[in-house]
Amino acid sequence: MLLFAVTALEKLQTLKPDVWLKIGVAVAVFVIAILVMRRVMRMNKIIAGVIVFVVCTVMFFSWVYNRNEPRFLTPIVEKVAPFFPSAGAYDAKQQKGPKGAP
Repeated sequence: MLLFAVTALEKLQTLKPDVWLKIGVAVAVFVIAILVMRRVMRMNKIIAGVIVFVVCTVMFFSWVYNRNEPRFLTPIVEKVAPFFPSAGAYDAKQQKGPKGAP
């Protein structure tokens, strides 16, 4: 029965190329994030704070607009979302057409 045992290396060889591409992209993103963080740690803290604030704000409003936030933030986004536009509301408005049109 030992002949039929599949080793981890054989399992890795059977993975599709798109899986390897995703793994490669994830590793590249991780390395780039580390390099960026090391660069940010050397810059002026006020400028770094402004950059982090802008990135977090854009990401949060993207979550509110597209409603693709992480599950643990859903209660917060539920309370904030009515005050901002959303993709679903825009699509519904486009389906109705302009005012006065038949």
